[in-house]
Amino acid sequence: MEQRRQIYVSVIGQSAEDARITALGEELGELLATAGCVVVCGGMGGVMSAVARGVARRGGVCLGILPELDRDDADPHLTYSICTGVGHARNLAVAASGDAVIALGGSWGTLSEIALARCAGRPVVLLDSWQVMPREGTPAGVLHASTPAEAVSLALSGS
Repeated sequence: MEQRRQIYVSVIGQSAEDARITALGEELGELLATAGCVVVCGGMGGVMSAVARGVARRGGVCLGILPELDRDDADPHLTYSICTGVGHARNLAVAASGDAVIALGGSWGTLSEIALARCAGRPVVLLDSWQVMPREGTPAGVLHASTPAEAVSLALSGS
């Protein structure tokens, strides 16, 4: 019997706290865990913390790739954490580790991860992220979602 490997989905986004983005992140984490995905994130605050909480709530697996050399500041809801000590350079590992990438909210670090994901050939789903990318004429491999459920569906169909 052939066993299909698990799908990894990287979730990227802003580290700043925002109640609306936090709620979307938690829902996204729950949906990805329910779908059986391994969720990869940067392992710290903001969207990363929200998605880790959602994954934990559903008993899923969330892997945090940390910018630092110790786990003291890592989100406590992570299942596993990888210490890198490379700062923002860890964005490449986060972006490349997913079979697909979902961006939620974000700032410059998120934009760098979107670019790195596309350079690595990963499909990217934008959920309330980088609205400067128009729905019409969006670069190939970048999709827009209106809800966490749509973002998960698009990520899974493209992975």
